[in-house]
Amino acid sequence: MKVIAYTDGACSGNPGPGGWGAVLLYGDKRKELSGYDPSTTNNRMEIQAAIAALTALQRPCDVELYSDSAYVVHAFTQRWLASWQRNGWKTSTKQPVLNQDLWQALLELCDTHKVSFNKVKGHSSNKENNRCDELARQAIRENRGR
Repeated sequence: MKVIAYTDGACSGNPGPGGWGAVLLYGDKRKELSGYDPSTTNNRMEIQAAIAALTALQRPCDVELYSDSAYVVHAFTQRWLASWQRNGWKTSTKQPVLNQDLWQALLELCDTHKVSFNKVKGHSSNKENNRCDELARQAIRENRGR
């Protein structure tokens, strides 16, 4: 089963209240997801969006995941994650990798699903990426102050 997933994260302040959005497309089916965190970072929301999209899948799938986050996409396409794992979750400068909890959750999901990560230009003409950004920002607006 081939699924197209678009994901995006947003933060009002960094750190600050954050939201994420995801759009899943399978044939003629469409599912939109979003979520909120009262105190987070933009990078955490970008990773969380990918986690949420993959978690929503009920069986192992081939997934084309599109994100405007170079952080998320390059972690896979430029093999940053493999390097971090080899180095005991340390960066090339020997610092602990940030967001390790989320990276590990995302890696587990990538063991279940066959995922290819693709970079899209943010805030441009990509309709689905723009929708994800809208969902993420809406989650912040609706939950802030609760």
